[in-house]
Amino acid sequence: MKKLLLLALATFSASTFAANYEVKMLDNGKDGGMVFEPGFLKAEVGDTVTFVPTNKGHWVQSKAVPEGAEKFLSKEDEKFSLMLTHEGVYVYVCPPHRMMNMSGIIQVGKPTNLKNAAKEVEKIEKRTTEHKGRLFEYLEQVK
Repeated sequence: MKKLLLLALATFSASTFAANYEVKMLDNGKDGGMVFEPGFLKAEVGDTVTFVPTNKGHWVQSKAVPEGAEKFLSKEDEKFSLMLTHEGVYVYVCPPHRMMNMSGIIQVGKPTNLKNAAKEVEKIEKRTTEHKGRLFEYLEQVK
């Protein structure tokens, strides 16, 4: 009984202190062009990120996730919430605006999958026609 009570208390405590972040999907961000703001986010396991399409025609798709985490794909023009369940680096894009480097990175705890995430960033940046280097700048913030 004590173990069950302690487990319930630990679960409640973790969810009580979990953070909720909002990432906006914009047609014209601070640095110009189609962008996620913020483009880089540092969070912890148990936190939630909600992607908000402030303009029409946007959605979010994962390109790299930590081992054990599920890939994600939202619906066009709909809010999408993602609970961060695994430590590592999440790389994502807006599929129709990928060429414009509408992409972002979430670091959750330690960057356990940094090599794989960096490979995906390379692929995305090679196909980018606008705002080259944006995703590399986000990757440099991963520590």
